[in-house]
Amino acid sequence: MKGKIHSLESFGSVDGPGLRYLIFFQGCYMRCKYCHNADTWDPNHFDMELTADEVLDKAERFRSYWKNGGGITVSGGEALLQIDFLLELFKKAHERDINTCLDTSGQPFTREEPFISKFTELLKYTDTVMLDIKHIDDEEHKKLTGHTNKNILDCAKFLSDSGVNIWIRQVLVPGITDNDEYLHKTREFIATLHNVTKIEPLRYHSLGAFKWKELGMKYELEDVDSPDDDALQNASDILNGRK
Repeated sequence: MKGKIHSLESFGSVDGPGLRYLIFFQGCYMRCKYCHNADTWDPNHFDMELTADEVLDKAERFRSYWKNGGGITVSGGEALLQIDFLLELFKKAHERDINTCLDTSGQPFTREEPFISKFTELLKYTDTVMLDIKHIDDEEHKKLTGHTNKNILDCAKFLSDSGVNIWIRQVLVPGITDNDEYLHKTREFIATLHNVTKIEPLRYHSLGAFKWKELGMKYELEDVDSPDDDALQNASDILNGRK
């Protein structure tokens, strides 16, 4: 089995515990207005096709740098769209005693078969899940991503019940998610979950806007500035229940 891989990065310091080797999968159904990896959307336009062993062989070249629980992180795109390959990759990673982290939007999640059985099996070999909650309000979520958030919030509940280590992240976008009312609602939802060990707002940036232009698409948030430090701290305080 081979996975469709967009790119690989040797060192990631904010993509899971410790230092991580990053594997960006190709393909995503979400159309987030602030996406900085729009070139990963098309599942048929990829740079590499690699087996799980080929990916892990490349990753292990950097194993000596993995401190404080480091390992591999899969991102995208949306890795869950290639769940069969992802399951094989994580199984083999654990056979090699490599820590695994899944960075996901949760968008492909469903409790229907065959996905749910594969996802349940995948979690046996997943040490951390970083779940991006794009927006807590379903209608605003649709405007932002083109998709509902109902199954994504259900994914969070399923992860909570599974006992897997969860990190919750949300991109703070001025005028969209940088809103105290929505942030408090997000906090209320997070408070219903178990096993959440980290909650982090991520600063919106437009560094990927050039990719939209290269793909012939209009970047709608071109005039939106990154939130300042005070806004980021305020969001962190609310999401972590300190305010």
